[in-house]
Amino acid sequence: MKISIFGLGYVGCVSLGCLARNGYSMIGVDVNPIKVDLINKGLPTIIEKDIDLIIKEQYEKGNLYATTDYREALLNSDVTIICVGTPSTDNGHLNLDYIFETARQIGSVLKEKDSFHVIVIRSTVHPGTNYKVGDIIENFSGKKRNENFAVISNPEFLREGSAVYDYYNPPYTVLGSDNDKALDIMEEIYKDINAPIIKVNIEVAEIIKYVNNSFHALKISFANEIGNICKTLKIDSHQVMELVTMDKKLNLSPYYLKPGFAYGGSCLPKDLRGLRLIAHDNYLNVPLLDSIENSNENQKLKAIQIIEKINSKNLGIIGLSFKSDTDDFRYSPLVEVAEHFLGKGYNLSIYDKNLNLSNLIGVNKDYIQKNIPHLSKLLAQNIDNVIYNSDIIIISQKFEDVENYIEKYSDKYFIDLIKITDKKYKNYEGICW
Repeated sequence: MKISIFGLGYVGCVSLGCLARNGYSMIGVDVNPIKVDLINKGLPTIIEKDIDLIIKEQYEKGNLYATTDYREALLNSDVTIICVGTPSTDNGHLNLDYIFETARQIGSVLKEKDSFHVIVIRSTVHPGTNYKVGDIIENFSGKKRNENFAVISNPEFLREGSAVYDYYNPPYTVLGSDNDKALDIMEEIYKDINAPIIKVNIEVAEIIKYVNNSFHALKISFANEIGNICKTLKIDSHQVMELVTMDKKLNLSPYYLKPGFAYGGSCLPKDLRGLRLIAHDNYLNVPLLDSIENSNENQKLKAIQIIEKINSKNLGIIGLSFKSDTDDFRYSPLVEVAEHFLGKGYNLSIYDKNLNLSNLIGVNKDYIQKNIPHLSKLLAQNIDNVIYNSDIIIISQKFEDVENYIEKYSDKYFIDLIKITDKKYKNYEGICW
């Protein structure tokens, strides 16, 4: 199988050499003749560990060459990988001009080809680019997407300084496409990569690089703010963060990384505020830590806005504690939501399997009495009573046969805060999915 790579920058050069090393016949394409000449002398276009040896080795074996002639490359390849640059514009958006120009070039040449061609977008692009590229190729070639060609989104996860290692050992290989034949071809191409192949929706593949890098930036900024606080207090910040990263059950794990409702309880709000106050008392600016509570408040507001757009004042809440399987209602975001709508004159019906007013004691009892003093009048004996008395039902805890309820009561509107189903219903909405 022959593969052409458009763009011989960082990602393109590494991909060219590594795919050649895996046994594929490679053609590099670039508008810059200097980069083309370097490849055709067995030299890399970048400085990166091991890529110089790989390019030299594969060039001498005759497994790769480069050209400025995109037509030649397309006519002599079965798969085209797009690695052209997508720099930021002045306003922060990605400049996709090189992507779309490459699509036009591909379309103009595919007009002359009869064989099925796979186009792989490796560059970082925003969601919707895959379909736009397909439209451009259709317009310029007269061919049909998924009949004569297919477009796959395949984001790269290469770090400068370890790009060759990362190429062969990524966290996963993500493939997003609407064509099974193309997916099978790419699975074969990546069979020697030391990572699972994950097939996802096209838009998921397009956005994951943004999300990953934003999370990486978040972690760096978090560690730096903790470091600044620790330095001021003469605490070893590296020892602190080593402890943080040793916790694989919560800190470095899937926990807390599921989109849903706001956090609450007695620990997270209290300890976050305590850490921020330590920083402020020592005249430290911690904008990331300061922003967390604002973001949490925004998620509560989002739930309120979803409810208020529905034309009814009969509201049911299933689950009032700050998380499932607990009777702790302190700083529960659901209590705040209930308090908001009571103040707006809504009729509330509430059920929580762990809520027994006679068993509430201490600060837990005080919190409920302060925020919802007449809670006993709002409590329902079971879930059926809540649904019967309500037009809008908030689900914050899982319960048996929940999907049957959604189907059965099609005249009710269910708002899900925890993701209890992957199915889509006309009378169902997730808070952030």
